[in-house]
Order: sequence, then C-alpha cells, then structure tokens
Amino acid sequence: MVQPIVSPCCAEPLEPDDRFCGVCGTELASNGTLSRGSSAASQSPEPTFEEPRQRDHQEQELEGAAAVSDRGLRHHRNEDAFALSASTLRNGKPVVVAVVCDGVSSAHRPDDASAAAAERANASLLEALRRGNSFEDATREALLAAGQAVTDLAAEDPEPDQAPHHNTPACTCVSAMASGKVVTVGWIGDSRAYWIPDDPDTPASRLTEDDSWAARMVSAGLLSEVEAYADSRAHAITAWLGADAPELDPHTTSFEPDGPGVVVVCTDGLWNYAESAEELASAVPADARAHPLRCARALLQVALDRGGRDNVTVAVLPIPVPAGPTEHDPA
Repeated sequence: MVQPIVSPCCAEPLEPDDRFCGVCGTELASNGTLSRGSSAASQSPEPTFEEPRQRDHQEQELEGAAAVSDRGLRHHRNEDAFALSASTLRNGKPVVVAVVCDGVSSAHRPDDASAAAAERANASLLEALRRGNSFEDATREALLAAGQAVTDLAAEDPEPDQAPHHNTPACTCVSAMASGKVVTVGWIGDSRAYWIPDDPDTPASRLTEDDSWAARMVSAGLLSEVEAYADSRAHAITAWLGADAPELDPHTTSFEPDGPGVVVVCTDGLWNYAESAEELASAVPADARAHPLRCARALLQVALDRGGRDNVTVAVLPIPVPAGPTEHDPA
C-alpha cells in the first residue's frame, strides 16, 4: 500500500507536490520532512520562491465592482478563486455579481474545487437572473449548483483504495449580488461579506455568520467570542461544498442600506487580520466606492503586511450600483 503523505507536525494529509501545510503552517522539504527554518512551535516557515503561476495574483475590475486574489506569502499555490460579472435585469437595471471561494487545504485538489465552484455559481446566478428569479432564490440555486460542481470533481479522482489519504475536493463559497441599493448575500462555510458605509459615523456590519466550530460554540452560549476564536478548533468549518459535505442548506440575506458604501466579500486570508466589521472598516480607504480596485488592492496589502499566511481574495461592490456597469481591464 502507498503510504499517505502527511505533515510531520500535524499529520494532515498532503498532496505529493505540497511544500506547505495549510493547517499547521509547516513548510516541507521535497522529502516530506521539515524544511530549513520551519518549526512547529514557531509556526513561522520561511517563504518559498517559485516561478509565478497564473493564479498567484489575479485582478478584475468592472465599473460596478472589483476583485483581487493573491497566493499570499506562505502558501505554495493559490487555492482561492473568484468570479465577477455584470448584467442587466429584466427591468433594465444593472446588476453586479461577485463570488468568492476558498479551497479547503486538507482536501484533495482545493484549487480546482474553488475554481469550479466560483465559475458554476456565477453562471447559475446570471442564468437565474435572466429567468427573472428573485435574488434570494437565485442565490440558493447558485450555491447548490456550486456544490454539485465540486461534487462532480470527486468522480474524476482515483478510487478510495488507490488514494487512501485523499479527502474529496472541498471549498467554501460566499456570493454577493447587487442592483441599485438592494444587496443579497449567500454563503456556505466561513468566507465572509461585510457592509462598510461611506459615513464613518454609521456602524459597519458583518453580513454573514460562519459555519465553523467557533461560531457554533458562541451561538450555543458555551463560549464567548474571544474564548471561541482563541481555541485551536476555532476555524474548523461545519459546512462546505463537496461530495463529503453535510446536506447543503445555503444561507441567504438581503438588505437595502440607508446610505452609500461598499460590500466587501472575502476569504479568511483577509478577515483573519481584521476580524470585526469595525477593524475591516478602518482598513477600507475613504474613496472605496469610487475606486473599488484600489480598495481591493489596499485590503490585500493589509493582509500581506500583517503576515500573509493564507491565500487572500477580496471583492468590493460599490452601493448603489453605478448606472451602467461594464467590464474593462484593470488599470
């Protein structure tokens, strides 16, 4: 039997070409041992330097939204993905869509999972809007479609007895869809969406609730938020997209803010460094609504400046949506 490749520090399964464990943060040498400078105690592996790949850094900008995704400073590949698009509703109003997905590092092919989910969710949202579906119905349908896309990847993998250390492909997913001042957010997992108003005297807010161990402990009243997120199990997710996921029950919420601002959609590679809505709002530039790509880049830089230990993906949607969003190349 082929022996599974695991991290020598936390025993998490790894792919044959992995040089970094996304769970414990350990950098590995080519023989699967600890590389020079790695330490399970310090959790501060030396950054690796490789030939850049297409997904290491990606940007896209529309007139009504922008997104950036980056490998970060520690991971050997980018396992996040995003999809950004603009369309027109039946009533002629413009609509923008952002989907952000985070591959589960301990699963097989997490980068493929996030890419498949983002692409399928985006396509499903646009198709549902063309049919005239409500925003919330379209969002639920899109998350289920994204889940099926990730499940389909498992059928392409070797049989379990041929690859006993493989968990099936998995990822989290969060989407935001906006037209005029109406915003609908949907999610499964712990990728998040935040509302950041232009008015600094108006409180910012988090629009999503994590599907995670920490969130479950807080919701049950067993631990305070500070206690829960200090626990080593805090970021263990309790819902995800993939063949081995629990039955999917997509979360959705809609709102119409009182004033202008931006919706920030992101993976935990960003919010781990600015967890509360207030912290994130303090990092959002004052001109975010006028310059969403500049805002997305600034938020990425915050994560990199504070350690960049994970992949980072962030999408920014100005609200109200501009009158006629059209896709164009980033500056």
